[in-house]
Amino acid sequence: MYSKYRCIIGGLFIMVMFSCSGKLEVEGINLEDWKNDRYGCNGLRIQQLDQFQKIKNSFLGANNQSLIKTFGRPDRVILVDKSQSFFYYFFEPSSSKECPAYEGEETQPLKVMFRLNAINKVSEVTISRLEP
Repeated sequence: MYSKYRCIIGGLFIMVMFSCSGKLEVEGINLEDWKNDRYGCNGLRIQQLDQFQKIKNSFLGANNQSLIKTFGRPDRVILVDKSQSFFYYFFEPSSSKECPAYEGEETQPLKVMFRLNAINKVSEVTISRLEP
C-alpha cells in the first residue's frame, strides 16, 4: 500500500518538474528589443545577430515554452508533421504585409529557425534565408 502511494507521488513530482519551464539564459541579447521587433520590422534584432550566432547552440534541448517565455511569440510557426515543427523569428523584414512601413522588394528575410522534435524540444537552430 505504501509503495503504491510512493509511486504515484513520485510520478506526480516528476511530471511537475518537467512541465515547468522558465526563461532561457541569453547572454548579451536585449530581450525587450527582441520582443518589440516583431518580424524584424524595426531593425533591432539584426543589431544582435553576431551575439545570437555565438550562443545559438545553447538553445539545443530547450522546450517550446521556454523559447516563447524567452523570445516571445514566434513570428511564424510551421507544423511539418506530427514529429516536427519550426519556430521562426525574423531578423529582417520580408514584406509590407508584416511590416507596413517596409518599402523594399519582397524577399526571403534572414531568420532564425528553431526545429522542434515530437516532444517539443529544440533539435536544431539555423540562421538562414532559406526555407527548411
